[in-house]
Amino acid sequence: MDIWEEMYLKAKEEYHPEEISPFIQAHHVVAAIQSESGKIFVGFCIEGACGVMNLCAERVAALNMYVNTGETKIKRLMAFRNEPPTNNGGMPCGACREFLMQLNYENRNIEILTDYENRKTVLLKDLVPNWWGEKRYNKN
Repeated sequence: MDIWEEMYLKAKEEYHPEEISPFIQAHHVVAAIQSESGKIFVGFCIEGACGVMNLCAERVAALNMYVNTGETKIKRLMAFRNEPPTNNGGMPCGACREFLMQLNYENRNIEILTDYENRKTVLLKDLVPNWWGEKRYNKN
């Protein structure tokens, strides 16, 4: 079993779409990340009608990592609904891309799985070229 299969199987356990209330749904998108230390963390999407509390699976997984270990650097990420990503699928949304970049500058090198069967990936920095925050990191 390779790392992508391990991540897929862990995230898949969280996939069980449910309506928490008439206003909130959850577990319809799931994600797994591998931290710098090699640990795998999962997350699920939760969305409410008000829009304010919406959290994507990728951000929830990253927050789980931080809360449980204090780590901020991510090596790998995959996100999906009921099936693993294919044909350039599983891309994090703009808010997630921004959050991951802000969490740790090294996260620009996250391998994001876009095709599970062929193990095709893209780096976060290729999805966020000329990122505005780079200068702030370079000052520190």
